[in-house]
Amino acid sequence: MSSNFHAPPVPPSDEIDLVALFQAVWQQKRLIAFCTGVFGLISVAFAFLVTPEYQVSSVLRPAAINELDALNRSEIYQLPPGEALKKVGAALESYNTRLGFFRANQKLFQEFVRPGRTLEQSFEAFNHDSINLILPSAKNADSLSSYIKLEMNYPKGVDGVAILNGFVTYAIASERQKIAADMDIIVKNRLNELSGKLDAARASYDSDKEARIASLRESDNLRRAQLRDELKALRSQLKNLRADRMAQLNEAIGIARTLGIKKPATPSSLGEAQQSGSKSVMRTEINNQHIPLYFMGIDALDAEKTALVQRTSDDFTEGRIAQIAKELQLLLSNREIEVLNRRENEEIFLSGVQPLRAEVARLRNLNLDMSRLTLVAIDKQALEPLSPIKPKRLVIIIVGLIIGALLSIVLALVINRTRSKWRVLYPYPKTKLSTDSAQ
Repeated sequence: MSSNFHAPPVPPSDEIDLVALFQAVWQQKRLIAFCTGVFGLISVAFAFLVTPEYQVSSVLRPAAINELDALNRSEIYQLPPGEALKKVGAALESYNTRLGFFRANQKLFQEFVRPGRTLEQSFEAFNHDSINLILPSAKNADSLSSYIKLEMNYPKGVDGVAILNGFVTYAIASERQKIAADMDIIVKNRLNELSGKLDAARASYDSDKEARIASLRESDNLRRAQLRDELKALRSQLKNLRADRMAQLNEAIGIARTLGIKKPATPSSLGEAQQSGSKSVMRTEINNQHIPLYFMGIDALDAEKTALVQRTSDDFTEGRIAQIAKELQLLLSNREIEVLNRRENEEIFLSGVQPLRAEVARLRNLNLDMSRLTLVAIDKQALEPLSPIKPKRLVIIIVGLIIGALLSIVLALVINRTRSKWRVLYPYPKTKLSTDSAQ
């Protein structure tokens, strides 16, 4: 018996048959192995052909206090170790410092130079991608953890160790030169300031000296004028006294002539002369009253008057006139003025300049060797790395194998799905099914 049989179509199902998926994948195991191997070979080639990239680092810490003691004891420039580290860090981060090192060491940067680029453009590429400055976090920004770390990434063929160590040395030297220049400017400004103060002291001394001389001369002139006025007044007074004396003598001479007193006499002797007697008598006269001038007698009074008339100067009669003459003679020359004018080294007479001169001498004798000034301590220098940081070859190979395996599995599932749909749309040709009932 024979009949025609048509396989009914398989209804679609939303459930995933894991066994069927596994079987479908297993059927394409050769394809999966092939694709995974291809991707593995590609990843291996990439891992070993890509240019390796290395990393070096250098760590700087604050210098010891005694390294900066000479600079700080100069009392001109105060630089604590922490501030020195910050200055060096600023120099390491400075664009100008990096560009200056790039220009000064172009042989070390041949790998970064590209055709068609200027020197600054080549440096910009190096500066942006290669050097990284690392500072301590704010949580650990205490004196014990103060440091500056400088990292540099560079491709194979570049002497990164020489570049990083040379750059650190260049930045420290650059900052040292800046400090030396600042020191020179500060010292020059301080010396100029002290020189100005010394000039002001000299000007003040000259002014005081001139004022002192003028004051002495004025005082001498005033004293001389006063003495001359006094002398003139005294002479006038003596002249008047002499005239008064002559008037008194004229009056007394007239009285004496009237009384007939030719020789000096006393009132008692004048009375006795008018009495007669032969007896010799000795008398003692006690009288506390002033005896009139005419008792001197005509002879004595005429003699005194004649002398007064013949007198040409009355100076000898007053002792003060001799003293005035002495003082006038002394005032002809002022010895203090002469001494002031004869001073040869007037610098020693300047007042209040000893501290200034001592400071000038100290500044001029500063012997700070800035070339040996240690600004920071290099805690770690850049050393030749043992292995590159890029590429991670094992990771690349494993990732490549995984990607290849996943893509090949997806491809196997897609192939299996496509075949299933093709069978549904185009089934196999009709076949005869014969059964032999006799059998």
